[in-house]
Amino acid sequence: MQYPPEQIPVIFAIGEQTFRPKSLAESMDPVSLMSLAIDAAEDDCGVAFAAQTDSVDVVSQYSWHYRDAGQALVDKRGIAPKRVYYAPAGGESPIRLIHEAAIRIMRGESKVAIVVGGESQHSVTAAERSGFALPWPPREEERRPRLSAEDIFLPISLKYGLVQPVILYPFYENAACVAWHQSPREALAESGELWSGYSEVAVRNPYSWGHEALSPDTITTPTADNRIIAWPYTKRMVANPSVNQSAAVGITSLAWAREHGIPEDRLVYVVDGVAAIEPRDILQRDQFCSSHAQDVVLEEIARVAGPEGFAYQELYSCFPIVPKLARRRLGLAPDAAMTVTGGLPYFGAPLNNYMTHAACAMVRMLRASGERGLLYGQGEFLTKHHALLLSARPVHVLPRADYNLTHVADARRGPCPPLVENVTGEARIETFTVVHGRDGAPAFGIVILAISDGRRTLAHVPSADVETIARLESLDASPIGLTGQIKLVDGLQIFRL
Repeated sequence: MQYPPEQIPVIFAIGEQTFRPKSLAESMDPVSLMSLAIDAAEDDCGVAFAAQTDSVDVVSQYSWHYRDAGQALVDKRGIAPKRVYYAPAGGESPIRLIHEAAIRIMRGESKVAIVVGGESQHSVTAAERSGFALPWPPREEERRPRLSAEDIFLPISLKYGLVQPVILYPFYENAACVAWHQSPREALAESGELWSGYSEVAVRNPYSWGHEALSPDTITTPTADNRIIAWPYTKRMVANPSVNQSAAVGITSLAWAREHGIPEDRLVYVVDGVAAIEPRDILQRDQFCSSHAQDVVLEEIARVAGPEGFAYQELYSCFPIVPKLARRRLGLAPDAAMTVTGGLPYFGAPLNNYMTHAACAMVRMLRASGERGLLYGQGEFLTKHHALLLSARPVHVLPRADYNLTHVADARRGPCPPLVENVTGEARIETFTVVHGRDGAPAFGIVILAISDGRRTLAHVPSADVETIARLESLDASPIGLTGQIKLVDGLQIFRL
């Protein structure tokens, strides 16, 4: 079926900034960096389109608080779009915002939309360490309250420290390697090879914060400057948010792009997208070897792509387990190129805004190749998943408006074990991690435990229990499935193998 060009959504402009000021006095706040990214997007397409924009979506940012970052940006630009939206946090949010902008254009609700975000965390951290007062707009209390840990996590998760991403993702990493019949050593080697490939792509990306290709051993071997943070993740295996980066994407209709003289070989079509969500607290999930929401999203976008598939993919990369799960679900070879951007540890991790940069990198790749590409982002703790199929070639379909497949994921979900506390006796390790201090030494372990009657609980492993800690961190054999004893000590469940 042929659709009128007014309904066909396309990405027509991209812009990025990676800003390394010579001095803190020259630093730019996030809104200023976002404005520069919009300037770059206008240069990219050759049209001063910001003044014609009727919709601006600003990705949630953290490095500097504004009363309303979206309003601050349009005020700085001197524009008055009818829609200004400051998005909730989530690493998948740029993909969702681009997707929803395309849907609004398809419906005739919008003509020109901008998705933009930026962070200045590198400058903020440097200023705090040196006591320098940044010459930026004053920090304000945000109009929209931010979610607290209490809004997301169960009380037992808070009590035992299951709240930070770097602690939560290893639970999936350690459980999945057993499901895949890998030893911990083999799983770590896979992560090193995967991340080394991401770092090589980052070197070739002119907008990367980092410009060093790292060997697998350099990434995975603990050293004084590459300490373990949470087993088995070292510092070089986790996202690097200390960057100054911004990116913008312009979305419009094929008709508007033609009317404004943008060459058609510069346009990238939004084919389709899907999303799904997991229960927020991981203790409310049935298992830790996969994500049902991720599975249904990737299966459906692969179905949409059909036998032709996609020539390029960007698989989200906050921690190795995310693309490791995704590439298996997509049936990709271990040595497949899984990023066009470079990854959050190496390209840089402007927190929620990485996937806006990934969209820019993908558009460049598709313009040069005439191919199709997959953008897959995820947010929180393997919680929110969104995939988008793009094409440099004209398409004869429109993106679906009802794209949420959470109900499909929920139908696959098995029963979640009842969660209990203040129990003693024998329990089996379901999954685990060991948190390390800044000195590199183990600080404590956290284990998710299965009780013989089908219930689930959490327990603490003190660093003084060197035997249990050593067994948890063995590279030769996983401790998952082993049993031990829970004791109550001052109201805390202590586990020992």
